[in-house]
Amino acid sequence: MNDEDKQALSDALAGDGEIQWDEPMSRHTTLRIGGPVDAYAAPGSLAALERLRATCNLRGIKSRAFGSGSNLLVRDGGLRGCAISLERLRDVRIERRHDEGADLWLEAGASTGKVLSFATRENLGGVEFLGGVPGTVGGGMIMNAGTYLGEFKDVTTEVHAVDDKGARVVRDNAGCGFRYRHSDIPATDVVTGARLRLKTRPRAEIEQAVRELRDRRKSREPHGVPNAGSIFKNPPNDFAGRLIEQCDLKGRRVGGAEVSPVHANWLVNADGATARNFLALVDIVRAAVVERFGITLELEVKVVGEDL
Repeated sequence: MNDEDKQALSDALAGDGEIQWDEPMSRHTTLRIGGPVDAYAAPGSLAALERLRATCNLRGIKSRAFGSGSNLLVRDGGLRGCAISLERLRDVRIERRHDEGADLWLEAGASTGKVLSFATRENLGGVEFLGGVPGTVGGGMIMNAGTYLGEFKDVTTEVHAVDDKGARVVRDNAGCGFRYRHSDIPATDVVTGARLRLKTRPRAEIEQAVRELRDRRKSREPHGVPNAGSIFKNPPNDFAGRLIEQCDLKGRRVGGAEVSPVHANWLVNADGATARNFLALVDIVRAAVVERFGITLELEVKVVGEDL
């Protein structure tokens, strides 16, 4: 990225937000892995985001959004172009109450924890599945985040985005193409917000459901080590963790990357792992599961960027 590009991106924000150059993505992923991105921008408003994306399009600069980095692996060579953070756009509010409950408006930078806390205070059920699920609304919509209690597709009525030319796009539930840990929202779109329809539920019931979910996750998942949650999607009628464990891979390491001894579908950064370490371990796990079960595991974590 040359000096003219940098000036153009700064001018697009017009003081409404901030931008950093050659920012290590390891600071912005829960795996704590990733090389530098040319530009890391945090627009302060929807208008600033639209200007930024339009400028990137005009100058041929790649741009894409990143939430909390909880489902992301950035390669060691980093990213070319502009990474967009919506950390400044995190409003959660009730738009309208109705007989069954209420419609909520969520900005894409709001954390899943904030959404759950807000709904609980308002006695609104439907997002209990977010208990213990990291990330932001934007990323959650892209991957249809969820647990055994439900997923975003169950309660989402609209998703708003800004496309790669800086234009606003609105999709209803069907237009998002939600399915298991996936959606048809284009990777070139930046999700800016979503509308949910939730039903009234007593706060005590919500808190009990969330407590049970969190207790279950706490007992089965590793803690205190950088991770990206589940690495592989569960194949139909089975569990990736069970298949990996049956291959006797718990504790297997490549460099600082490790198959967690606690949960086999969690590959963690146990000791200064690089993306190369991590992807080599992914290949070992996949090959072992194919050899024993004839099943090719599909990644749930998103892999982006360039090799060194």
